[in-house]
Amino acid sequence: MMRWEKLNEDGFDVAGNIVNIRLTRSQSDQLLLVGESSSPSSSSSAPSQQTGGAAELQDECCKLQYIIDKMAVVVAKMERLMMSQHGVRDLEEFQFGPEGRKFPLFHGWNTKHFEESSGVLWQSFSQELKLKQSILQELAHTATSDLCMVYLSCWLNQPFIPPQTRLTLEALLLETGHRAL
Repeated sequence: MMRWEKLNEDGFDVAGNIVNIRLTRSQSDQLLLVGESSSPSSSSSAPSQQTGGAAELQDECCKLQYIIDKMAVVVAKMERLMMSQHGVRDLEEFQFGPEGRKFPLFHGWNTKHFEESSGVLWQSFSQELKLKQSILQELAHTATSDLCMVYLSCWLNQPFIPPQTRLTLEALLLETGHRAL
């Protein structure tokens, strides 16, 4: 969770840079269009400005892609943990029957409850990752500043990660003994 939060903050900073570059570039394009209509000789500096802005924009997009790739690694690890928990539950059902073991593997939860909680966390984070990948694809190509702000807001607020996610994670850590009671 802490790794995800750090990546989310870093990604928000980079996404903000992309929006700033995009908005600055769009404003300079508008100024150039106004300037071209009044004086055709003023357009000689436009290609070098656009090329520099495009390179900077591409660089920031690559940084954001790198951050999203790291987020995908976090989600993949969550999926592997969830799948291994599913394997443990299947093994318990095989050994002890459908009701599972009499004494829980963890402090109070049975293996099925642990697997379900892990699955909820994984689904939330995988949905959020898909949203962030969509934002990456669209952010540098947005036409309006309002849409840029919507994308930034979605990145920051993480709508697919509900507020009780941290509570669920803390409960899992308490159950497994990774967090002291």
